Amino acid sequence: MQLNSTLTWLVDAASTSPGADRFLAELGTRLIADGVPLAGGALTLAVPHPIIARRTWLWRAGNGEVIEAVGFAPAGFASAGPSSGDAGRSWLAGLAGGAVHEDSVGTGEGGPLLGWIGPRRFTEAEAKRLREAARFAAAPLAALSARATLSAALEAYLGRRSAARVLTGPLRREVGETIRAVLLFADLRSFTALSEAEPAASVIEALGSWFDCIAGSVHAFGGEVLKFIGDGVLAIFPVGEKPRDACDAAVRAVASAKAGMAHLDVERRGQGLPSLSFGVALHLGEILWGNVGAADRLDFTAIGPAVNLVSRLEGLCRPLGRTVLISGAVAAETTATLVPLGTHDLRGIEAPCAVYTVLDN
Repeated sequence: MQLNSTLTWLVDAASTSPGADRFLAELGTRLIADGVPLAGGALTLAVPHPIIARRTWLWRAGNGEVIEAVGFAPAGFASAGPSSGDAGRSWLAGLAGGAVHEDSVGTGEGGPLLGWIGPRRFTEAEAKRLREAARFAAAPLAALSARATLSAALEAYLGRRSAARVLTGPLRREVGETIRAVLLFADLRSFTALSEAEPAASVIEALGSWFDCIAGSVHAFGGEVLKFIGDGVLAIFPVGEKPRDACDAAVRAVASAKAGMAHLDVERRGQGLPSLSFGVALHLGEILWGNVGAADRLDFTAIGPAVNLVSRLEGLCRPLGRTVLISGAVAAETTATLVPLGTHDLRGIEAPCAVYTVLDN
């Protein structure tokens, strides 16, 4: 069977494309080389993501540029529904004077969608070539989608840095590395009482608002959430060249979370709901970042004395009547102005810990 260069590439090499953007650009370039006049193309894929339902890549033939548009999933537990190519179709229609040509790839509902436009309406022979390309694209796009699904799922449950480590490392226990990081541990107050007094839907909504606030602040300042532990959060800010940068970022993230929770409490009180109080602690130290667990059931997490210390430090928030507590290790590096609270013994920690708080605590 004699195949043109586009179909040969789809059969032999397209599955190794590093991502959908490069796949689309390469496919469009090869179609042009095989005589199909293209001004641009679009590829839409459904995405297993907490907030994104679909991603559309848009390729401009004139300069080879690829940009991306996203479609968001509905809130709550509703299904995201089938993928839509509206973003690609609208963009292509405004790119050139021809008619948009679209092909569904594969036989499943909500599968990939390829769209193309040229400077004029495609002839029947050109449209046939585009349909053939879509047919041969099914296998490489299935492989690409599988990789994207795995990466998106791991990022959603583990975080971007941890997901990348899991994807590149062996799936074996006791595989990891020692890194230095600022650890953040935060805990929602009176959650047990809230769980017993409020309907389950209200409790889930409160948890979601709390996690949005604290995790959003962590991610905004370059940190990464490692764990949601009941109503608690463990996050890290890995140290680069300067520990000060990570310490300052963590302190700013805490300030952002406090502001967000204050705004949330105003909204909750307006709805007749109780305020959500919390405690948060910061500590700088070394952690073992990697795989732990049973031989055939692993968890990717952080362990070590620094993790124990930050957890115990957060436990002092209630006795000391403070929302934010910061260890001496962070205080020694950060440029933020802190208030000393003396030295305190922490349960299970041998050496006493110098404790600080923020000015507006």
